[in-house]
Amino acid sequence: MRHHRPTVADLLSMKGKRQLSMLRVETLEEAEAAERAGVDLVSVPPSLLSPAFREAAPSVFAFPGLEYGDLVTADEYIRAAFQALKAGGDAVYCAAGLSTVRRMREEGIPVCGHVGLIPSKATWTGGFRAVGKTSVSALEIWRQTRALEDAGAFAAEIEVVPGEVAAAISERTSMLMLSMGAGTGCDAQYLFADDVLGATKGHVPRHAKIYRNFAVEYDRLQQERIAAFGEFVADVKSGAYPAKSHLVGIEPAELEAFLQSLA
Repeated sequence: MRHHRPTVADLLSMKGKRQLSMLRVETLEEAEAAERAGVDLVSVPPSLLSPAFREAAPSVFAFPGLEYGDLVTADEYIRAAFQALKAGGDAVYCAAGLSTVRRMREEGIPVCGHVGLIPSKATWTGGFRAVGKTSVSALEIWRQTRALEDAGAFAAEIEVVPGEVAAAISERTSMLMLSMGAGTGCDAQYLFADDVLGATKGHVPRHAKIYRNFAVEYDRLQQERIAAFGEFVADVKSGAYPAKSHLVGIEPAELEAFLQSLA
């Protein structure tokens, strides 16, 4: 098992040298699995960060996401970022404006931005679909990337962009480019654990690769859960539960003394 958790400087020194692996994890079990499997980077909800998280995943570099819209002002983002770093995060994901990114960088907070398809801002690019498929759109992604770099971000997720476009951008920026459906020309490949495990309900994105079928297992476990609950209900109705073995006993003399005291 690894023991050294990389720093921002370590990650930047790897740019262009090898592909990093990255997962979105949302439970301690997933975090531990990522650690044991050798995943380099994880994106996590801030609520997951705790001593238990770092016990489960001591050497994985963690990006807690600062939810766009839940936080508004730069001061709110900075406060939340420091809380996340103190709780065990290594850098923060932030889709806020450039002025907020710049303020956080001035405070020494490592920031990962977002370009390409940005779910919280997808209305501006036509909804949940690929972007950068025209020269005009691709140049806008490049402009956004340069602006993030100038604001002080050290990394950026680049989502659902043609691989050739993403590769050209990654070659021209010092930031780590984290590819979600944007090809191997970036610095990391990023997927959601739910997609990798086959646990996603509904639409599975084109860029996802399913390695296991947890949905079937979850369905089986749910049926077992329902059956167990039903058996419990039946036992309560029939009197089969609780049995004597489930109860606390009392010596007859002690019980008699208690009952006498009630008289």
